[in-house]
Amino acid sequence: MHLRTKRRLLWGVVGLLSFLVLIQAYELATGDLVDWGVKFGVALVVGIAAAFVTGRSQKRLIEEGSAPAADETENERS
Repeated sequence: MHLRTKRRLLWGVVGLLSFLVLIQAYELATGDLVDWGVKFGVALVVGIAAAFVTGRSQKRLIEEGSAPAADETENERS
């Protein structure tokens, strides 16, 4: 698996789990319950969006030269 693909997937998982934590905090704070289907449906959309945005922004940063390629070490750049 390519490193960029792995990064996209991991950020997608981070987004998905972050949304689930926030919705649980909302339920605890308000006492309102959110349907399981809605929770996981929206969490899936958030995870996909996080993965997409990560891939697009990483590609854009590397193409513009704003950031050094993350795969290079300091010794390889010279």
